[in-house]
Amino acid sequence: MADQAPRVLVVGATGALGRIAVHEFLAHGVRLALAGRDRAGLADLAATTGGPTRVLDAYDLDTCTASGPWALSALGGLDGVLVTIGVAGFGPAATVPNAAAEHLMTVNALCPMAVLRGAVPAVRDGGFLAAVTGAIVNAPLTGTADYAASKAALACWLGVLAREVRTRRVAVVDARLPHLDTGFASRAVVGSPPPLQPGADPVMHVRGLLGDLLGHLAGPVPGRSAPAHRSGPYAPATSSPD
Repeated sequence: MADQAPRVLVVGATGALGRIAVHEFLAHGVRLALAGRDRAGLADLAATTGGPTRVLDAYDLDTCTASGPWALSALGGLDGVLVTIGVAGFGPAATVPNAAAEHLMTVNALCPMAVLRGAVPAVRDGGFLAAVTGAIVNAPLTGTADYAASKAALACWLGVLAREVRTRRVAVVDARLPHLDTGFASRAVVGSPPPLQPGADPVMHVRGLLGDLLGHLAGPVPGRSAPAHRSGPYAPATSSPD
């Protein structure tokens, strides 16, 4: 790619994973546009990055869709988008309130879909569109039906999107990260988490994901439209069959 530093939009920048991603991207000299719901947190990050920020409400899907074009304009180009937005929710399917189920689907699926939908025409050929889904897509636990369904919906959508943009060599990445030590499960919108093993190191896993994304920008393998990930959690959505 050109000598110019990569330009990336991080959505969910004020969350635990988003903040890690911001600092890891900065360590690689990436120019960042940041979006998130915490206005004070964004101001904090802007002081470090020196880049543009945008307050984002997951329920405002039109604003979510406009985030990619906004970042393109603010940065003068757009090489990639990473969405780390998400919320957990637990409880038997028969007892989860409809309002909580709607919230899970909006935050975990509809919001990331809207962001990436708007970013498709904004991101350059050979760029990337990535979202964190989680290992729960592969092995949902009892008491996680609505949470798992929201993440699985996003994973399915990413798989189809990957096939739609592969002629442009855009990597669409479904990042199925394992349970991480971020306190995410304890901040559930409904219910309490089932017994879980200790979470893995989030910095290590985010660093691995970002390394793959930036590697794709530096020189994708001919004929591939997704990074060649080193391990299962960073599953390229292009693995979905036609």
